[in-house]
Amino acid sequence: MLYQLSYSRVTSRFCRDLPLESSGSATPGAAQAGPECPAGEGHRASRGAMENRAERILEARLRLRERFLAKMKASPVASDRRPLGSGPPNRHGMPRLPVGQTETEKWPVLDLGIVPSVDRANWRLVVDGAVESPISIGWSELLDLPQVESVSDFHCVTGWSRMDLRFGGVRLETVLALTRPLPEASHVLLHAHDGYTTNLPIEEAIKEDVLLVHAVDGAPLSTEHGGPCRVVTPQLYAWKGAKWIQSLEVLTRNAPGFWERNGYSDTAHPWRDDRYSQR
Repeated sequence: MLYQLSYSRVTSRFCRDLPLESSGSATPGAAQAGPECPAGEGHRASRGAMENRAERILEARLRLRERFLAKMKASPVASDRRPLGSGPPNRHGMPRLPVGQTETEKWPVLDLGIVPSVDRANWRLVVDGAVESPISIGWSELLDLPQVESVSDFHCVTGWSRMDLRFGGVRLETVLALTRPLPEASHVLLHAHDGYTTNLPIEEAIKEDVLLVHAVDGAPLSTEHGGPCRVVTPQLYAWKGAKWIQSLEVLTRNAPGFWERNGYSDTAHPWRDDRYSQR
């Protein structure tokens, strides 16, 4: 059965004052501003419910992270002693510019030749597969989840890198944790509205800078870059983050996506020059 998330409309409408979490080099202490909340018992009850929900989400994230912590520590960005690249260390301790990349100030647009028009009012994200509690969330529910701002770099396999993009959105880890992946779950297959797919091991999908992005540099994410919502994977080549995200399918085995079936690497680690399949 697929459950639609339902939260308190009173709290989400009038009390958008949960702290905005920060990741990477985002401004410390940033917070979402909102109108003053009404006082009284109703307000205190709403705040209490909101705080309890935030605590439950955090606990779910921590449980999921604990399951995959060893694999996260063994991932290349966390474990490679001699990463390939140049420049000072980035946020993860890797050379700022991965091998074979050229820095650009532009943000080129690449897609499969299909640019879907997805209306926010009708947008939904389904998370299902090998999980205890499949979910379907709409735009307002996405904005009700804990929001983060993360300054990250964007590395395209075609050879360019755009640095210091300020992404706003929700951690992919958050929505995965809400569904409680089964013990045998190992991968996530991302499905986009243009038919694109790509795969991620769960230990990569739940890294703190992997986001469901709906804003960049303080503005709504544009359609050409995957708006209203896309995934970004700053520690992997950018094709691992699907534009126009539609669903996340949790799997018990690896399943290659579009580019993985067409000659590109299954793992996509920029500091290993891991662009193409070795098969």
